[in-house]
Amino acid sequence: MRLPRFSWPLLLRCRRAAAALGAPRCRPLPARPLSAAAPLRAPLRPPGTGGGAPWNGAAGAGGDEGEEEDEAELEELLGPPPLGPGPGAQRVAIVHPAVKWGPQKSPLTTAELQIAEAVALVDTLQNWTVLDKIIIPTKSPNKKFVFGKGNFQVLTEKIKKLPHVTAVFLNMERISSLTKKELEGAWGVQVFDRYTVVLHIFRCNAQTKEAKLQVALAEIPLLRSNLKNEVSQRDQQRGGSRYIMGSGETFLETQNRVLKERELKIRNALEKLRRKRALLRTQRRKCEFPMVSVMGYTNCGKTTLIKALTGEAGLQPRDQLFATLDITAHAGYLPSHMAVIYVDTIGFLTDLPHNLVESFSATLEEVAYSDLIVHVRDITHPETILQKATVLSVLRNLNLPSHLLDSIVEVHNKVDLIERYKPTEENALAVSALHGHGLEELKQEIEKKILTATGKKILTVNINLEGPQLSWLYKEATVQEVEVMPEDGTARVKVIIGNSAFGRYKNLFPNSKIFIS
Repeated sequence: MRLPRFSWPLLLRCRRAAAALGAPRCRPLPARPLSAAAPLRAPLRPPGTGGGAPWNGAAGAGGDEGEEEDEAELEELLGPPPLGPGPGAQRVAIVHPAVKWGPQKSPLTTAELQIAEAVALVDTLQNWTVLDKIIIPTKSPNKKFVFGKGNFQVLTEKIKKLPHVTAVFLNMERISSLTKKELEGAWGVQVFDRYTVVLHIFRCNAQTKEAKLQVALAEIPLLRSNLKNEVSQRDQQRGGSRYIMGSGETFLETQNRVLKERELKIRNALEKLRRKRALLRTQRRKCEFPMVSVMGYTNCGKTTLIKALTGEAGLQPRDQLFATLDITAHAGYLPSHMAVIYVDTIGFLTDLPHNLVESFSATLEEVAYSDLIVHVRDITHPETILQKATVLSVLRNLNLPSHLLDSIVEVHNKVDLIERYKPTEENALAVSALHGHGLEELKQEIEKKILTATGKKILTVNINLEGPQLSWLYKEATVQEVEVMPEDGTARVKVIIGNSAFGRYKNLFPNSKIFIS
């Protein structure tokens, strides 16, 4: 008689461990401005006296006696950044510099596809409207005006003819402060680059204190760049009223000092969070729950896939770029009833500035401690090959262990939109997360890789039903099936068990018969 049994206590323990990884959801901050820098506020404390604060955020830990004081300072860091007054709604002209040839021209995409992604970025922002999409060829986008003289003049005339245009989104990773100043002077409107727009999306979508801190850290380079623009308009001669409040500091020196102090406080706060994560990671390791990081290009369907794998009704995927900024963890079961934790991570983007990736290192750090990475691809996207290259490039730059990179499970999602789709890449799995196609095969592949990565064993154990072995195994291992032999009051129990639990079992029950599958 076989009695397969679902281990609810194990699932509850797994969900508690997952909750320790996640973060309580809070209301997002209002969308914040992108205009040129206004003077930074002077710090409320002398330099070096600040730092991050413990909080009941992503780490889920408590505070100490100075929690209220540190919390106030943290709220100051998370308040509206000194980037000038809010612009409200924006009517945007998107300009894409199409590189004709050379190393900056990507062979895996086209100008039309690149500007389509820029449109998707703008559409992500509330109250932002695309007025026009303009593709202008250029030989070298690194020059002062980005384009050649003739093309620049044509572009300027087009922009000035657009009705009520308030901004131009120049679809480049970064533009220098000098280029920004010259273009805004020529066009008479604000000019945003890819870094600024993506950062604004991050700011609007950040919900936990951890995500907001990482966004604040990513804003520092932008603040420094905008500060150069402002300083260039001021008289920087020393003496008399050129100094601020008799402090002996010029405006530039004061602003740079405030920026350095702000950056130090943010990094200190993130470091405290990192230490809490390390502590929670140690506790989670003791429970021996495998971790599966689900990664991919933004809007590829990661959250939808996790919802399908776990059955978690509370997950609400959104058809939106960078809908997920905060690391979230979700408990689920594999075919053998082994409990695992699926970790939803930030999506990637082509030409995502290095400073943004670096700022989110506290979140991406969790990936290095995973047992397995699942790479989700939107196989219907025309740039799916470029998106795969982008994700793998970022993963390599994270300095992940080689065994993680070598064991990646590649998932081709949204195959329901392609008739009779079959993966061409070896070992890739075709899945429709929305309709449930291919999920069982994916779970089996994840289980196989997890067993290899974690060193877990599948055992068959002979036990006496009158003893405590069976209840112990349900508590400390994953029981797959129980075959009862009523004639002698024993049972054969098939389990998946970790190394440390296996060692404890042998010490507690030295006379138990064990068969390794």
